[in-house]
Amino acid sequence: MHDLHEADRILKLVLEKAADNNLRVVKEIDIRLGQIEEHGEIINPDNLRFNMTNLSKGTIAEDALINIAVIEGDDWELVSIDGF
Repeated sequence: MHDLHEADRILKLVLEKAADNNLRVVKEIDIRLGQIEEHGEIINPDNLRFNMTNLSKGTIAEDALINIAVIEGDDWELVSIDGF
């Protein structure tokens, strides 16, 4: 469930950035993910992607390709979004 919380935070930022850039569709999302621990567990990139995919249904990011690069550190970063 901890992956869901981070997925929601990231997706909200994606949608905010998309609105700031007047995007109608988000096609690709690039994220860097560190070793984030929530509720005693490290966030798994596959679970994060799964939750973002489910949360994005019905939004302009619904069919976006979600790229997650695992990095050192204990935070995540939204590197870029692409769309039109």
